[in-house]
Amino acid sequence: MFAKSSKKPLDLASFFSADDILVLRGTCTRDEAVHKILTRLAYGHDAPELLAYQRDILERETIADTVVSGGIALPHARIDRLQRTYVGVLTSKEGISFDAEKPPVHVVFLALIPTSQPALYLQILKTLATLLERPEAVETVSAMATPDEVMRFFEGGGLLLPEHLNAADIMNESFETLKSTQSLKSAIDRFIKAKASEFPVVNDAGDMVGIVTAKSLMRVLLPDYLLWVDNLAKVASVEPLAAALRNENKFWISNVLTEEFAAVQMSAPAINVAGAMSRGNTSICYVLNGTKLVGTIDLPFFLNKLFRE
Repeated sequence: MFAKSSKKPLDLASFFSADDILVLRGTCTRDEAVHKILTRLAYGHDAPELLAYQRDILERETIADTVVSGGIALPHARIDRLQRTYVGVLTSKEGISFDAEKPPVHVVFLALIPTSQPALYLQILKTLATLLERPEAVETVSAMATPDEVMRFFEGGGLLLPEHLNAADIMNESFETLKSTQSLKSAIDRFIKAKASEFPVVNDAGDMVGIVTAKSLMRVLLPDYLLWVDNLAKVASVEPLAAALRNENKFWISNVLTEEFAAVQMSAPAINVAGAMSRGNTSICYVLNGTKLVGTIDLPFFLNKLFRE
């Protein structure tokens, strides 16, 4: 039996001090905000090399903006050469436009993170999400007049980083499903449109009951007895396929679904996702809340989320 971890959770405020906080009078552009914070960190920590990372941060913004709902932004970069994490904070009562299509940002956390700490960005992001649970928090912080006031707010906020990430923290909540009562035709149409290799199958209650793979569909369209033919070129036509397709509206997905699939509960540590994929020899893991399907994680998504995002 493993001993319970006695490691004390990190507080968000432990990553910065009042010297790392800028209270902006008026407004500025996104790029100016990033430059102001980096300048404060570079000269406050006697590390002028930090200014060179502005391009890394802004390149990351061009891939996907880092605006968190509720008026917070978390521009960041993962840096190979860093030995420690740097966090700077900028507040603006008037607001800063990080994205033309989103409301102004009032609190900016800029993080430079060593690549040796791949989960730290997501842990900080998850912690900031708890801040957004307090509707007045961002407005309160952005209205403060001095860095010392802002620092006291975060020191008293109890914003602890989670010890580990859960599957729910890295899952993709946008996904498509098939119903077990749908026809083979609908499955084929979806595979063609989505260019997918598999779909999760749910029942009418939303419980996940299996998956349908392109391979399982092919076994319906290309019956087993044909697989014994040593040279399929001898089969002069695609009549076997055509015969199956003539009945595609009468053949149900429940007859071709596979009940074995890689899955974890949403509260499971994120590392369990990799384990489930490995054990199932698959690149897709499904995230469940009980028996309900709530998210998906494929291998590219998993690697991007932890090591690139």
